[in-house]
Amino acid sequence: MISFAGLAEVEDIIRSVNETAVLPRFRSLADVEVTMKGPMDPVTIADREAEELLREQLTAFLPGSVVVGEEAVSEDPLVLRALTGSAPVWIVDPIDGTRNFVAGSGRFSTLVALAVDGVLQASWSYAPVLGRIGTALAGEGAWVDGVPARVAASSGSTPSALPVTTSHPVWWPFGYGRGVDAMNAAGFDVRYFDACGIEYLDLAIGARSAMVLTWEHCWDHAAGLLLVAQAGGHVAALDGAPVRLAGGNALPFIASSDPGTTELLRKALQG
Repeated sequence: MISFAGLAEVEDIIRSVNETAVLPRFRSLADVEVTMKGPMDPVTIADREAEELLREQLTAFLPGSVVVGEEAVSEDPLVLRALTGSAPVWIVDPIDGTRNFVAGSGRFSTLVALAVDGVLQASWSYAPVLGRIGTALAGEGAWVDGVPARVAASSGSTPSALPVTTSHPVWWPFGYGRGVDAMNAAGFDVRYFDACGIEYLDLAIGARSAMVLTWEHCWDHAAGLLLVAQAGGHVAALDGAPVRLAGGNALPFIASSDPGTTELLRKALQG
């Protein structure tokens, strides 16, 4: 579906869209260009324009494909049905880390993944201000900043000294909010992250041992999940099942360096 040449062509599209719709607004947003979709959930004119440009250019690149984008789904949740359809699906988050973007922090990224029949085929994670790019091609590998990516080595039957990162407790749903305490008690070094896409880049290059994810919006995770998997990592829902793009996973789910780390975290979280 995607060749190495295609991987580079889509990267060029993503970079161009950022140059056109995102970076000119960085630290230059007017108040009227930022609205709230919900509590602590801003959206900007840059999010909307970047998603529309990506929709136009990605479907032109791959005729017959469709797009599931964060902003389109916020307007019409039925867009998600494309994930279980027969057409190739581009899964798009035009700005992952919009709160950071609005605040003038460069810790944001554009995330794009291509799935066919629910199976991830390729992904791109581009953080323009930080100058970072992660790409992955199913069965071929993962690269971060042009270098082959590899997750950290297994620590065996004990928690790694590398950090486990997760969302701030405010985002942990009631009912399993004690999970952070449980992971700390089990010997993990738990830290909070502010930008999901960037954390996946760090996990893929061995700077993290795991990520514990408390929500399952496909646009936040699809690109990173393939990147980590192709870098030799492991992904599972809380019940040990594979993570499904269409949702309905047992949460929180875990992306880690190896199955042993995943299992240690599952045991800690399940009590």
